[in-house]
Amino acid sequence: MMNLMHWRMVVAVADTGNITRAAERVGMTQSGASQALALIEETLGVQLFSRENRQTLPTAIGLPVIEQARAMLGALENIRSTVDAAKGIQRGTIRLASFPMVLATFLPPLLRQFNRLYPGIQVVALEVSDDEVETLLGGGLVDVGVVLNPAPERNAGRLGRDAWVAVLPGGHPLARRSVEEGVSLAELAEQPFVLATGGCSTNARSLAIDAGLQLHDVRVEVREWSSAFTLMRENIGVTLVPEMTLPSQLQGLRVVPLIPRIDREFALVVAANKPPSAAVQALLSMLAEN
Repeated sequence: MMNLMHWRMVVAVADTGNITRAAERVGMTQSGASQALALIEETLGVQLFSRENRQTLPTAIGLPVIEQARAMLGALENIRSTVDAAKGIQRGTIRLASFPMVLATFLPPLLRQFNRLYPGIQVVALEVSDDEVETLLGGGLVDVGVVLNPAPERNAGRLGRDAWVAVLPGGHPLARRSVEEGVSLAELAEQPFVLATGGCSTNARSLAIDAGLQLHDVRVEVREWSSAFTLMRENIGVTLVPEMTLPSQLQGLRVVPLIPRIDREFALVVAANKPPSAAVQALLSMLAEN
């Protein structure tokens, strides 16, 4: 029965032109090498080499067989190199911090895919506010964190993007606006307001401040987006929320685009004060390929 040693012997004979030197290369005795070569030729039913003038040279059929043997052995080496390179990321732990909405929506399918690819790596997810994500990253207490609108120099792995939209009680005057007309942030800032934060420092108040505006009449401030929608159905005020937080049922509510549009991007950022581990690099590579 042929094995890899036999095929290494075939390639070595082709390279050296001599069975004795080929046997030395692959670590066999000369008699063992001759027997291996004879076995392969007998099994294949063809003569791979001709022996003349103390040289062992490939026959016509031997040439393509030798090339296929080289390709097979090369593929085996590639497999071994791939496995050796991956051994460092077969075990480990990744500490990941994220704010609630991304942790509940975008991350689960990605983490399931990562667990399928690297079952030996455990991802420990911490649910915190966006400010706390930055604190944990800065202190090196987590390996990666989900950051809103990261600066380009942070080399973040983008997870997704959505737009801020106005949500109004169905009977509100601004609810009559068409999608094309939209509503401006300045108009919203003048209305009675239900401020929903989602546990993030980036919210309607911070967006207004960035635009040189102020929310003039904040009636209620809540953490949960769902609480804001409930209050609006009671005509308490208007609100501004990320599009991905909208409820599946919009009875009693009207969603109007913000004009001009304001987007938010969330991305995975590596802690800056330490090099990423092999496990973290594997996670970022998977994210880049999605």
